[in-house]
Amino acid sequence: MALRRTPFYRVLYRPPLVLGGEREPVLLTLVIAVGLAVSGFNVASLVIAAVLWFGGIAGFRAMAKADPYMTNVYLRQLSYRAHYSPRSRPARTE
Repeated sequence: MALRRTPFYRVLYRPPLVLGGEREPVLLTLVIAVGLAVSGFNVASLVIAAVLWFGGIAGFRAMAKADPYMTNVYLRQLSYRAHYSPRSRPARTE
């Protein structure tokens, strides 16, 4: 008897990325860059907004390449900070 093969669709396990980076940080950077560009509306603010946007996208793509859920992992790690010591302690032998 042959084994039954069940299709596993890619959409079920593909991470939700936008422009190659995680959705929330990319869109937050977009909102900040557009707000900066519109509020200043001079050459300096446009250049700073462009550098922030393109630098952020490059950083978020590299971060998503390492781990597509890195911000979620980092935020969860912050909540566990009180439970785990940052360095190990020697075992007590009494």
